[in-house]
Amino acid sequence: MTAEKVLVALAAIRAPQARDEYDLHGLTADALQRADIPFRHEAPLAPRCRIDFLCDTVGIEIKRGRPDKTPVEKQLKRYAETGKLTALILLSEKALPSLPGFVCGIPIYPVSLYKLWGVATDTAGEKQTEVTPENPPDTHFVEEAIEKEVPPESAPPLSLEDGILRALSQEDIPPFLRDGEPASYYYGVLSYNARRKCWVIKGDPTVTELAKRLFPGSDAKRGEARFTAHRRIIGDVSWLMQRYPLEIAPRDRERWQQALNQARDYYRERERARTLLPAPQPAPAVFAGELRPFQQIGLRWLLLTPRALLADEMGLGKTVQALACAAEEGIFPLLIVPPPHLCRNWLAETLRFLRIKGRPPRVHIVKGLTPYALPEADVYILHYLLLRGWKQALPAMGFHTVIFDEIQELRRAGTEKYSAASLLSESCQRVIGLSGTPIYNYGSEIWNVINILDFHFLGDFETFTREWCAGYGNRIVQKPELLGDHLRREGLMLRRTKQEVLPELPEKRRLVQEIDADDALYTRLMAPVWEKLYRWRQDQALSPSARALLEDQISQEARQAAGLAKAPYVCQFVKALVNAGEKVLLFAHHHAVMDIFKAELKNEHPVFITGREAANRKEEAADRFMTGKTDLCVVSMRAASGLNLQRATCVVFGELDWSPAVHAQAEDRAHRIGQKDSLLCYYLVAPRGSDQDMREALGLKVSQFQLLMGDRAESQDHAQAGANFARRHVEKLVAGLKKKAD
Repeated sequence: MTAEKVLVALAAIRAPQARDEYDLHGLTADALQRADIPFRHEAPLAPRCRIDFLCDTVGIEIKRGRPDKTPVEKQLKRYAETGKLTALILLSEKALPSLPGFVCGIPIYPVSLYKLWGVATDTAGEKQTEVTPENPPDTHFVEEAIEKEVPPESAPPLSLEDGILRALSQEDIPPFLRDGEPASYYYGVLSYNARRKCWVIKGDPTVTELAKRLFPGSDAKRGEARFTAHRRIIGDVSWLMQRYPLEIAPRDRERWQQALNQARDYYRERERARTLLPAPQPAPAVFAGELRPFQQIGLRWLLLTPRALLADEMGLGKTVQALACAAEEGIFPLLIVPPPHLCRNWLAETLRFLRIKGRPPRVHIVKGLTPYALPEADVYILHYLLLRGWKQALPAMGFHTVIFDEIQELRRAGTEKYSAASLLSESCQRVIGLSGTPIYNYGSEIWNVINILDFHFLGDFETFTREWCAGYGNRIVQKPELLGDHLRREGLMLRRTKQEVLPELPEKRRLVQEIDADDALYTRLMAPVWEKLYRWRQDQALSPSARALLEDQISQEARQAAGLAKAPYVCQFVKALVNAGEKVLLFAHHHAVMDIFKAELKNEHPVFITGREAANRKEEAADRFMTGKTDLCVVSMRAASGLNLQRATCVVFGELDWSPAVHAQAEDRAHRIGQKDSLLCYYLVAPRGSDQDMREALGLKVSQFQLLMGDRAESQDHAQAGANFARRHVEKLVAGLKKKAD
């Protein structure tokens, strides 16, 4: 690919003045596509270094208006020093004079769109001339660009400041992120506290008290205000300094300039990610697969978001999007942290999709809690239960990227697992969290998850619960839909639902079905529970930990009593479905309940995935169901993540769970890409016991989950229509069984 060929393609651009820089990106992509020139958008050249377009070894950088010369020269030098380019094209609206012909031996071609468009810019209403073979584009500016080349040795040396990784034009950033003017009076001093990893303002009460009122979490002793050294928060400090100028401590001036440049990069990347444009398909040399259009959008978003929560609904390909991001980055080794039962799945998917120099990657699955010298590999897989043993070892290994699969595993802070994940995340430049259900029970769990991805993005926990929840330490988010909007607007979370990206998928229809239960058995099983409940209420000598343990035992045994009492009736219901030709997933929680299912449903030849099987037996069970060797699969709700069982036409919950997210995850084992039939989800509820309470609790927590994640709660009319459809389906099945009996 030659620079001249790319320049001729750019000469075909015909448009009025663009509204913003991203319009110019679209025009450039269209021109390259029309010329059949392959390109990569937002192509990485080195860590923390991306160029707008890469056509083989010809780079294109796009600027709005007339960019500042010095920052542009620094940026072009940064690109040239990577050694991956043979030519650089600077595409801007207005001409930039006196640009050197070569930078680090790489020729530079400036292209002015104003000069290319000519009078068309001033006569926007005039019909533009179509570029055709008979009416070729005006290419005189190409010749001028080539003529201005000078020998490399004649290019004047550039004076660059050491330590500044990236200095860009300030035309595309808001005023509060631009360099301030010298002030006649400074209200205080801004310095960096390395031990606390924060910026500290010391000065007039005017500015410190205002900072504490405006920014929760900046509280400090009198005369001070502290700000976490986060890219977004640096922007807040810069905004404050526009009104109340602060003197930067001399020892921290270079650090502040770096922090401000990172904040500007953060703003630019967030704005680019907000457009949700699709990335090109990854090259076959690095990725052996083809992404769907919405997955290409997800890939571009991941590439522009170094710390990201990809929260797509189950079945939309979060795994493949994360692997595509790793492939595009091309920086190995890569670390993947999944739940234990998904290690083998990640091994298979990694070998299936990733390519390194055209070959499958070398993958090592870490074993044991005791660190050891890891063999050389491209990808390492270490499950959550081993994190605590490798807490000190992993951060020292220098991983560039870590992927936390099912990151809701880190929804509880205060454990060694959480602490190890936090240290690991801090040591990596790119952190990707994957989860269709990042919270299980309470909206405040999202704080722990986000804190792993981007430390103090939501402030400290006390501030978060005070401002977002009902008060200090409260776990219920008051306005979950507003919090979800905030995470998406700030560019940290991307979530798509099946309805948004795959309208051809059938909708899930839910039916709450009440069934009978064995009252006598329930009463007998509850007898020891009543005794424990009496002790829990009356024994004042119980320690807090003993009381909490007893409370958990009461809850578990009461749920199991309800599950055992209705289990025979659940089996009857499932038999009717299977006999009518349905392919059924039967979910339960307690092993004792699943043992009854095994005995009562043996004639249906079910397979079981309960968490008690070895990994190969689990895969064998899933394969038997998916290949049609059985039409009944019994699954533990807490062992459902990662399974692909979309052959199912019915999902039956023989037991309930307190968490709506667990139910949603179980439903999505069948409701995934590739499913063709409509899916019915039956919730079987007994009239006595914990089922009714859990049913009510699920209603509350579903609203917490759905609103925070941005999902729309099911409307009353839609829910009633689905219930009527499912009820008619059941009545039809019952009538069919009666007809057979007659």
